[in-house]
Amino acid sequence: MKGPLLTADDKALQLNLDPSIYGTFAEIGAGQEVANRFFRASASAGTVAKTISAYDMTISDALYGKTSRYVSQDRLIDMVNYEYELLEERLGEERGDRSKFFSFANTVRARGYQDEEECHGWLGIRCQSRSGGPSGTIVLHTRLLDRENVDQMEALGILGVNLIWAAYKHSKDLSAFVKSLVDFLVPGRIEIDMLKFLGDRFTMVDNRLCALELVRQGLTPATVFMPDGDVVQPAEAFYKTPLLVLRGSFIPVTKLHLDMLEQAGKNFPPEGVSEGARPCREVCEVSLSNLLRDGEIDLVSFIDRVDVLQALGKVVMISNCPEFHRVAATLRLYTREPVGMVLSIGLLNELFKEKWSEKLAGGILESFGRLFKAGVTLLVYPWQNNKDGELVTAENFRAPENLKHLYRHFIASGRISGIDCSDPKLLEMTGRDILRAARDGGDWEEWVPEEARPLVKSHA
Repeated sequence: MKGPLLTADDKALQLNLDPSIYGTFAEIGAGQEVANRFFRASASAGTVAKTISAYDMTISDALYGKTSRYVSQDRLIDMVNYEYELLEERLGEERGDRSKFFSFANTVRARGYQDEEECHGWLGIRCQSRSGGPSGTIVLHTRLLDRENVDQMEALGILGVNLIWAAYKHSKDLSAFVKSLVDFLVPGRIEIDMLKFLGDRFTMVDNRLCALELVRQGLTPATVFMPDGDVVQPAEAFYKTPLLVLRGSFIPVTKLHLDMLEQAGKNFPPEGVSEGARPCREVCEVSLSNLLRDGEIDLVSFIDRVDVLQALGKVVMISNCPEFHRVAATLRLYTREPVGMVLSIGLLNELFKEKWSEKLAGGILESFGRLFKAGVTLLVYPWQNNKDGELVTAENFRAPENLKHLYRHFIASGRISGIDCSDPKLLEMTGRDILRAARDGGDWEEWVPEEARPLVKSHA
């Protein structure tokens, strides 16, 4: 956006002065902070048809229906739908031909007295882009990171105004939309780990791209896509869940990748799973650096890879964490159950290179300390040297001379463990070999699951 950056009060005033934008506010928890911004900006009669705080659970249930979780996506959507339909019913005939209606809602758990629990909330808006046109709903989830309640309330008010502004001013530019959500919110105040566009107005939006943009712009360290295509919060996907995580670029997805997860799963999770834990999930993790082509994210390739992995029944995680210890720390935000990171001999060798720990005061020792402090087990898949036939495993892997005793300690303590390969033929072709063979007209199909073969052809 050209020109000076607008504050939340500037945005609220400009929206108030637009006679076509008219709607309602329904807020649960943390006060009426978004509506309050519009009232403080002046000229609010031009925008606000109604504001309500259904803070009492009985009142909330009477308006929006009973629910088991008041701070949830389902409750938020019930709120925006109820208020929007009521607005159209009461004002549609009177001003529907000249108004772009909206209903804004939030349901938030902010800091309470002597409270150390997670502070978070759901915000959403259902709105029209033109008078009489179809409506669409935009939903986001935020973590409130300020320590004090008053600061969280301020951040919530700014974020809510930014969302309404973006819905009307940036709905056709995803990058600008996401960027504007955190205008005048310095890093460390909030995290946005979910953004979805729903409804007839947004049928052409792929919410996986929305989630990717949150990671790209640093609003969240990771995002998760389920096998059915749904975009979910990492906390929702991984809560009380043991995880088998395979890192890679997945260009292409190969049968070797599937075998790595299958073999790792035979002895995982180990003892230490808590009572009531959910079944183990297989997660294919891709860092942003593995999505780049010529310095830019290749969106087509990104969607192609995610489509294949989801078709194979895998959970996909996109992170901005190139270092293993940062991925481990991120996963620990969402689950306390065992985490196994499945890797090749090549990636194991990478872990001993100084470039991955050069920003740490303790160097490589601190890097490994952070990784294993998170309770991670490294599960290492073998590699075969096609030149001399040597099979390299976790047991005979040669760590750098100055770190070989440290490596043997990791093996002896079970921090690093070897896994088998079910078919030595899988080791004959690397991903690069497969792409080269596809490009040169050689044999490659038998190393790739059927679902991934179009991906190979498009990247050959």
